[in-house]
Amino acid sequence: MPLQYHLCYITDRHGLAPLPLAPHLRAAVQAGVDLIQLREKDLESRELLSMATSAVECSRESNTRIIINDCLDIALASRAHGVHLGGQSVPANVVRRRVGKDFVIGVSCHSLEGAVKAESDGADYVLLGPIFDTPSKRQYGPPLGLNKLSEVANRIRIPVLALGGITVERVRPCLNAGAKGIAAIRLFQECPSVADRIRELREQFL
Repeated sequence: MPLQYHLCYITDRHGLAPLPLAPHLRAAVQAGVDLIQLREKDLESRELLSMATSAVECSRESNTRIIINDCLDIALASRAHGVHLGGQSVPANVVRRRVGKDFVIGVSCHSLEGAVKAESDGADYVLLGPIFDTPSKRQYGPPLGLNKLSEVANRIRIPVLALGGITVERVRPCLNAGAKGIAAIRLFQECPSVADRIRELREQFL
């Protein structure tokens, strides 16, 4: 099945505590989430590799792709499906020269210029945000809004995923603005059932 970019779950095990991440991740895979970005920045390399390897194994019989945040060496060692790059990461064009064409490269962007560069550097998709106000993204300035999302989505050919302050009710407006999908942490974690949440989100794409 071709890779879809509709639903991207970004992990934060601290936000799930005291519940462990592994069963929540397995439930998300079983529910058919498209991408899982392992974003556990404070883990040491050995722990992150172990977590990534387990996630890849969990996804083996599914259509879910495991994307490792920032750490290309961990992504390659764990045989993950790709890597996600931030503003301080190695540029996408450098990564692209080291990996095969099926290796997924995502890039976080906060402007049209950043999205255009990510596309020209060989990224497969961009996370654009924050689209709406959210405490975790206030360091990047005021929210971009749906007009900026539309401008970026209409300017580049690769999928744009809306990030920042995403709720179930805001998914369809993002899609109407041109986003291919959405990415979030709390949306997938602060819910009684991640399977029910993913089904609820899928309905927004119909």
